[in-house]
Amino acid sequence: MAGHEDVSREATFGSLPVTREERVWNFADFTWVNIGLAIATWAFLVGGATASLVGFTDGLLAMLIGNAIGAGVMLLASVVSSQRYGVEQYTLLRSAFGFGGVAVMVFTIVLFTEMGWSSLLSVMFGRAVSQVSNESFGTDIGPNDLLVTLFALVAIAGAWFILAKGPLTIRFLNRIVAPGLAILTVGMLVLLFTETSWAQLMDAAPLAPFEDESLNFALAVEFNLGVGFSWWPVMGSLARLTTTPRAALWPAFIGLFGATIVAQVVGMAAALTLGDSDPTVWMIPLGGVWLGIAALVFVAFANLTSLASIVYSTCLALRQAGGNLLNGVRWEVLTGAFFVLPAILAFFPGLLYDQFLLFVTWTGAFLAAICGTVIADYFVLRRQRLDLRGLYAHGSASPYHFTGGFNIAGIVSTALGAAAYIALYNPQTLDTRPLFNWLTASVPAVVVAGLAHLALTALLNKPRGHGGYDAPTDASAPIASTTAGPEETR
Repeated sequence: MAGHEDVSREATFGSLPVTREERVWNFADFTWVNIGLAIATWAFLVGGATASLVGFTDGLLAMLIGNAIGAGVMLLASVVSSQRYGVEQYTLLRSAFGFGGVAVMVFTIVLFTEMGWSSLLSVMFGRAVSQVSNESFGTDIGPNDLLVTLFALVAIAGAWFILAKGPLTIRFLNRIVAPGLAILTVGMLVLLFTETSWAQLMDAAPLAPFEDESLNFALAVEFNLGVGFSWWPVMGSLARLTTTPRAALWPAFIGLFGATIVAQVVGMAAALTLGDSDPTVWMIPLGGVWLGIAALVFVAFANLTSLASIVYSTCLALRQAGGNLLNGVRWEVLTGAFFVLPAILAFFPGLLYDQFLLFVTWTGAFLAAICGTVIADYFVLRRQRLDLRGLYAHGSASPYHFTGGFNIAGIVSTALGAAAYIALYNPQTLDTRPLFNWLTASVPAVVVAGLAHLALTALLNKPRGHGGYDAPTDASAPIASTTAGPEETR
């Protein structure tokens, strides 16, 4: 019994495949998990940031286009394979990038992206609690004051406590927080359209647009594409805990597209009518003291569950990418170490928070390219068949060893996709090419990375027999998703 508990814990907090018995989230559970993720403060903040570029009609269209494409591509590149095999996505990525390639990706792009999001969420929590304090107790806490940092540190400590308990605790909290957030979001939407006429909303000017209207719209679409892609680092590792493919894909799209759009519309409409893109500022003026405080409290707690979900997936990635170096580190210690940099960044509340659009678009450049490579590898080259045992074999015993543990084709194709993104749109300088207004930058990044991966695989890997692309399909059947018992699956 003790041995089985150790294996079960390793499946939940490590990188082993999960069995059917260990898959704890059904359709409703995963729907609430994703709604809880989607209706965190960042969804309202995204709506406010969109309002800085375009008006309501263009903003709604940009949100629908950007989130639908971004979330759709992201789900194909993460949720489908992880749910099928019951394996967290960074172990599965060994088939596209090699063991060493995944480690490089995890300790660079993924680690700093998710630390950035963790810092943003903790600061959002701090600012929300500060606004509640200002209204309830008459304090005068500024958005970048030390108390905001202290509240952010409280959020980090709370998220670490939830995280240490595992996915069942995250599920329990989301069953409470997500429905409350959904009700409050709809309530604020009704309140907005009750107190603001349709004509006023349609006539409201964007907060800080550029002179070129077509560029503003393209930037708004690109920004929302980046938001859709931003879910990629966490979704696969969460989806492996779902009971069926249907319980993984549709709840993810319902939450990360549907619920996100509703929350973003609230944020955009409030920003256009109240003149501030920061949801922690406009929630109380919009809903009044009591409703505004209730909204801020719910949003603050939603950020705790969002933080826990983000760090759960990221630390699973760190554990498998770190190999023997991190395998022996206790889960509580590993997750606590992850929070060190976000805790330091909390002492500079405006560093990422005030550069939200820039942060999202930069991360989108790399995540879009990764998604293009993964989709080409999993769906086109491998036809959704992987050698599960080969994912855990070491060195040349694994078909995914490639060249010294690195799949040069996957790495180069991803780099080419990111380069295509930056060539069309440089988030730092805001320089764009004419094609950006028609194609955005994320969509070409996905296409370039995917096509490059197909070509480079044919050129570099298949002639040398690297990567297991020509392995018989019957040797690559999924194991974790069968009805085999724990002993057979292990």
